Amino acid sequence: MNLPNKLTTLRVFMIPFFVFFLLYQGGENTTFRMISLVLFIVASLTDLLDGKIARKYNLVTNLGKFMDPLADKLLVCSALICLIELGQLPAWMVIIIISREFIISGFRLVASDNGVVIAASYWGKFKTTFQMVAVVLLILNMPALALITSFCVWVALALTIISLVDYIAKNYKILTEGSI
Repeated sequence: MNLPNKLTTLRVFMIPFFVFFLLYQGGENTTFRMISLVLFIVASLTDLLDGKIARKYNLVTNLGKFMDPLADKLLVCSALICLIELGQLPAWMVIIIISREFIISGFRLVASDNGVVIAASYWGKFKTTFQMVAVVLLILNMPALALITSFCVWVALALTIISLVDYIAKNYKILTEGSI
């Protein structure tokens, strides 16, 4: 297993620990909450790092192509679901975000069956960045940052919808014609 795949695997293994520390004592234990924040940031940085290393050193593998986006979705969705549990996010927002991930995954599956690889768009990358920043701010849960946190959450939601519409607009032929 190459280094990028090890980083992706590490990210997946960090998720249960992140969830445990975030939810411990209903999210009220500041020390554990900060541990969860560090775990989330480190896991998010492995996402950035594994892709850069894989591309730079030509270490792109089928395992990496499959596991990297899955690890990202698991990390972000786990965080968002925990934040519902802690009363910091409304469920409807998280349902929209997770629904987008299922729809895109479905498109990619159909495309793959037709021998087409669909690359991530810039909208999707911006969406992921804002989601991760919003999660970090929500975990911090600092009243002084409430306005910035709210802004990031709403931008992340907007980018989720924009990236979905962009994705469908660019790839609808996969579903209507069976190929591009």
